[in-house]
Amino acid sequence: MPAGSLAPGLRMARRLAGGNSLNRLARIALLLIVTAPAVAQDGASLFRPARVFDGEAMHTGWVVVVAGREITYAGPARGFDESEAGQVIELPDSTLLPGLIEGHSHILLHPYNETPWNDQVLKESEAERVVRAVNHLRSSLDAGITTMRDLGSEGAGYADVGIRDAVNKGVIQGPRLLVSGKAIVATGSYGPKGFHEGVDVPLGAEAADGYDELIRVLRSQIGRNIDFVKVYADYRWGPNGSAQPSFTQDEFDTIVSVTKSSGRYVAAHAVTPEAMKRAILAGVETIEHGDGDRKSVV
Repeated sequence: MPAGSLAPGLRMARRLAGGNSLNRLARIALLLIVTAPAVAQDGASLFRPARVFDGEAMHTGWVVVVAGREITYAGPARGFDESEAGQVIELPDSTLLPGLIEGHSHILLHPYNETPWNDQVLKESEAERVVRAVNHLRSSLDAGITTMRDLGSEGAGYADVGIRDAVNKGVIQGPRLLVSGKAIVATGSYGPKGFHEGVDVPLGAEAADGYDELIRVLRSQIGRNIDFVKVYADYRWGPNGSAQPSFTQDEFDTIVSVTKSSGRYVAAHAVTPEAMKRAILAGVETIEHGDGDRKSVV
């Protein structure tokens, strides 16, 4: 971040010397910055740490200025008139660094070595999953993450939308959230699986196929005020559980066209070269995972 430019997110303070734990002043700085509207209503808050790390280099003699929920200045102290600050927070022996961005998270899931994915989707109540998500957000914020992009609620409906809104309202503390609600999958491709055909189980995503159904599902999800659309371009539904493409090129083109018309973008889970090709040709914004043979795609 060049001197004097605006930072993309909030900042956290972390003590670099003496271990990984946040010291008392750093904790105070983190709290003040995250809750900036409560501390800066009468003017900007100026933070004067020993060092500022801008994501590329360490700087001394810098200050960071917060007004509301935005970083309005980060640069040499001489470049900002302190008289414009409503308060000055001194942070000796501490370092301010950019808030980290988590680009692919699932706040409504927890490690599979604790509880298998199937059991989380089928057995855990939505209330439990939301409470776990709130804990995940708090832990992420404490670790210095100030923005999270959540890639699907995995069977928890639009709970991620409600959690995002609760963060924005100040009901709970957490990073800024960008959420996608229910991921969209091709019928038969996603789980939970392995049940008798007479047993109807909830899926970890929403199935949709063909032009008309995809338009209906997409518009329904968009109407729930998701930030972007998440689709599974492929999944482990091929012979012997191999990953194979799910949506056709025409279907993908429909998904991207409808989504873009709402001012949103599409993120595509894709690991196979063919699925990546289809997604890219359709105009998705991001490929998630993409750990197959990427050379053939390029």
